[in-house]
Amino acid sequence: MAALDALARLCPPPAHPPPAVDWAQAERGLGLALPADYKQLVETYGDGIFDETIWLLVPDSAYDDCDLHAQTTQRHEILADLWEFEDKPAGLQEAGARVLPWAFEEGTGAFLYWLARPGQHPDDWTVLYNEGRGPLWEYHDMGCLAFLLAVLTGTAETEYFGYLYDVLKPTEHRFATADQILGTTRQ
Repeated sequence: MAALDALARLCPPPAHPPPAVDWAQAERGLGLALPADYKQLVETYGDGIFDETIWLLVPDSAYDDCDLHAQTTQRHEILADLWEFEDKPAGLQEAGARVLPWAFEEGTGAFLYWLARPGQHPDDWTVLYNEGRGPLWEYHDMGCLAFLLAVLTGTAETEYFGYLYDVLKPTEHRFATADQILGTTRQ
């Protein structure tokens, strides 16, 4: 909970809580359990974008681009096609290993995934960043909440999000809901 508290102080969540998620149904639909830190993120922020850069995927979002299930299906199909021509990253060559998207980077085609290994508890999944329009994968030995906090504080060891501090130099961090950005309201 300390990481979530730190994130909330750094980047305040929406004033109104996001819609509740039926986690049992979401996990049944995916065929696997989800990490506790991800559930905390979703319950606190809901679908939306951090610093106009990182979109958080949530189960049953009103928007396909932000829907965990829709993006999981889409990414699975895209990666299956890709791996007919390119080698899978080293961590995915283990039998039964898979990736599951949890966020994407605005405007780049890049996705943040969990690396889910057989027999591994979801809370032990690590983060993979795929540049989307290229073969490079970046491994981060931490969960999604720790990774997001590290990106927003500029402490993540990453080639991809350095521009947040090198170029944008945010003095204030902001989370905008999908409804705010996409201009519609949920029914």
